Amino acid sequence: MLKEQVYWHDTVEMPSGAPLEPPPAKVDVAILGGGLTGLSSALILAKRGLRTAIFDSHDIGWGGSSRNGGMVLTGLKIPMQTAIRRYGREMARRLFQCSQDSITMVERLVRENHIQCGFQRCGHLLVANKPAHYRSLAAEVDFMAGEFGHHVRLVPREAQHSEIGSGLYQGALLDETSAGLNPAQYVAGMARTAEEAGTGLYPQTRVRRVSRSGGDFLVETERGALHAGQVFVATNGYIDGATPSLQRKIIPIGSFIIATEPLNAVLADELIPQRRMVFDYRHFLNYFRLSDDNRMVFGGRAAFFPETERTVHRSAEILQREMHQVYPQLRDVKIEYTWGGTLGFAFDLMPHAGQLDGMYYALGYAGHGVAMATYLGVTVAEAMLAGSIKAHPFASFPFPNAPLNLYNGRPWFLPFIGLWHRLLDVLN
Repeated sequence: MLKEQVYWHDTVEMPSGAPLEPPPAKVDVAILGGGLTGLSSALILAKRGLRTAIFDSHDIGWGGSSRNGGMVLTGLKIPMQTAIRRYGREMARRLFQCSQDSITMVERLVRENHIQCGFQRCGHLLVANKPAHYRSLAAEVDFMAGEFGHHVRLVPREAQHSEIGSGLYQGALLDETSAGLNPAQYVAGMARTAEEAGTGLYPQTRVRRVSRSGGDFLVETERGALHAGQVFVATNGYIDGATPSLQRKIIPIGSFIIATEPLNAVLADELIPQRRMVFDYRHFLNYFRLSDDNRMVFGGRAAFFPETERTVHRSAEILQREMHQVYPQLRDVKIEYTWGGTLGFAFDLMPHAGQLDGMYYALGYAGHGVAMATYLGVTVAEAMLAGSIKAHPFASFPFPNAPLNLYNGRPWFLPFIGLWHRLLDVLN
């Protein structure tokens, strides 16, 4: 029977926190958002003795932090060539180093806090849908080595069955630095660790409004108001009207996943022999991997609107067709789970950190959130403790609004973005 629920959530007891309890009268830091950004920042702040509380409209870890594919990836959403053109060579190198450091940070937090989440440096495979894509990947090998000292290698089509049991692709690029994990187990472990350090967790406690009150902030929630010395906005794709200035900068994009029944070991080894994290070259991309119990976990931008019952159901049909194109071997395999989550995209497709209206923020991971949300949560917390975020690499370039400011937080243009990306895939 197909379950419209998150497979990962069935592998762990998700955090409960203190539902229905009123918030404390005052905290040093109020964190909006109980995903990886908020949890990792709270861990740092609480360990330094600050009174810290996390507020989430849903359960702690309910959102994209536990609904993703569990891929812990190098790089950014934009190509590094684009980063050099935009920000210059020196800054691009700093940003890429941050992406590598983010994986190391996840690995360290998992190890130090004894989080059982299947973290493994398995590497990722970027597969080429067309011969032109493979030619671009070939150029990437020398570029990454020369500019960033980062070594990746080509897997030609005639040898790709050592990496992927599909004849659909025209070769691939292998980056062995990336990792994979179970995202719900990681979130649950981070929540436990943050709570043990002294953080108050307040699930099902929507923040309605944040305003200045003397030298503090007044944070008005559904369960009462509190004063906070500082506020950290960590809502990413689930940002809402509580912080309207930031809401106008983030587009919520849906991403959807299906998971099969457990596969036998022989078939699983045929599909992804080295158990890499895999994604394709397209704008309307697919991404897939094997779970620890040998399920094929297959996701993609099947719909651009965030998850609803309708978009989840429709996306499951699309993803099943896509999966069968990649792997005809799975045509008779049952799909047991389907779900969706919401990603946060900035208009420049970059992560951003900084301060706005006096509040700290870290947002806009664009599908790289497992690693980057952890990294920005920790490093923004460290900047808060130091008293300034100006030196942070992701605070050093503008955080744009929509062109002509034609966006108020309601993404009316998502159907047009979907059509544009489909057109790009046809033309590219």
